[in-house]
Amino acid sequence: MSTTDKASSDARIHVVLAELARNLHSKAHLGPNAVLADITASALEVIDGVHSAGITLTKGRKVIQTLAPTDDIARRFDELQHQTTQGPGLDAAWQHRTVRVPDLLTDDRWPLFTAALREQSPVRSSVSYALFPNSGGTGALNVCSTQPFSITDDAVEAGYALAAHAALILEVARKEEQFQSALASRDVIGQAKGMLMERFNVDAEQAFILLTKLSHESNVTVVEICRQLTSAKPETD
Repeated sequence: MSTTDKASSDARIHVVLAELARNLHSKAHLGPNAVLADITASALEVIDGVHSAGITLTKGRKVIQTLAPTDDIARRFDELQHQTTQGPGLDAAWQHRTVRVPDLLTDDRWPLFTAALREQSPVRSSVSYALFPNSGGTGALNVCSTQPFSITDDAVEAGYALAAHAALILEVARKEEQFQSALASRDVIGQAKGMLMERFNVDAEQAFILLTKLSHESNVTVVEICRQLTSAKPETD
């Protein structure tokens, strides 16, 4: 790539990342799911040589979900990792690092995954970027190509910038989701306490003790007990 072409490519990437950042910040208050599709779609614009992108969400040593795949190729790539419990996306998620694979069919790190990929997927090279390192879960942004050695060093570097943006926005979105959930939980607990205070003529502290006793006896969280109480139909004479 000539110096002029490199400068033009860098400028394009900066424009895409700036637009992505604006869009993601405007949607972050809606929670993680609202921003995931923008992240994977932008990966195809920012990272030259890739044809598909998706996000692997894991918990512990298990794959939980494939998020916002750009196409069936990305979805299948993740499904094969799930089925074989191995692959570059899982290593990236579990080890919190970037995993680049120039030629998947000659890489011997994941024999079960590679064998399945050879038979069931056209993907031949990939890069997986770790996400969610500080949010209680783990995951990775997977970008794939149907050709080996098609994702250059410059393309991988562009992906680092995208993944950094994505990780920050996802962190904000997750915290906003947790905050909204906490507010909703506080509201439903308040409603349930009010119902018990009126029905049994007790104060707020005594009402909360009743809720915690119910929670302990039924092995159900206080919040769920409160939801059940507030959603129950009132008795009629």
